[in-house]
Amino acid sequence: MVESIRPGASAARARFVLFDFDGSLSLIRTGWLGVMTPMMVEALAELKTGETEAQLRQVVEEFVWRLTGEETVYQMMALAEEVRRRGGVPLDPLAYKKRYLDLLWEVIRGRVEELRRGHCPPDKYLVPGARRLLETLRDRGLRLYLASGTDEVYTKEEAGLLDIARYFDGGVYGALDDYTRFSKGILVRRIMELAGARGHHLLGFGDGYVEIQEVKRAGGVAVGVATDEPACQSVDPWKRRRLMGAGADYIISNYLCHDALLAALFNHEPL
Repeated sequence: MVESIRPGASAARARFVLFDFDGSLSLIRTGWLGVMTPMMVEALAELKTGETEAQLRQVVEEFVWRLTGEETVYQMMALAEEVRRRGGVPLDPLAYKKRYLDLLWEVIRGRVEELRRGHCPPDKYLVPGARRLLETLRDRGLRLYLASGTDEVYTKEEAGLLDIARYFDGGVYGALDDYTRFSKGILVRRIMELAGARGHHLLGFGDGYVEIQEVKRAGGVAVGVATDEPACQSVDPWKRRRLMGAGADYIISNYLCHDALLAALFNHEPL
């Protein structure tokens, strides 16, 4: 089902498509929030400020969601700031990031190895209907870009394991060691600097605040992918509210609504 938040929002003149990766296409890292949030709550609880676990969780969830889609290090920088605000001495954000990635690897190791060894079809770890949509957009002559807040080396490997890197003729991008050199905002600005590019030429898909906000800021049309992972058969109400708040024009739970989604995006005259 396609929920129209801004009925008539048209991508009829789109030339470029920006996709987020984790949660919007890939399910390899499903469960990351259940790793990151407890790790951060534990780090804050160690300061013994008298706040309850529920209170700390609320603090963490607010900034984690707000920064979802940015490079992971920004969430760790926010954690460091919360530690500092409570009178603690934080670790370097990169140290927090390493701790998080080590914990996450224990969750996703089996999935990555399953794909590396060819023990499952790549589509097992794709949001349902994703491949058909990617092929349709490519066949329409649109230029596709893939951007992730996950480190670029992992993004490129996982996109390859899922056999979707080949669709992204605009490139596959992820976080760099020098976090000032790449962001989704930087990529959107690069796209907009291409000859003749205008806001109505941009279409974006994502399950995070950042990519939706950046696409809308540029004047494009944004589809919020409110995937209720890992099944992705219904809309996650928590994601839906936040994607709507970020400015999403449409909300979907997966890409099985292929025909209805294309009709909504491409069959209307631009507003």
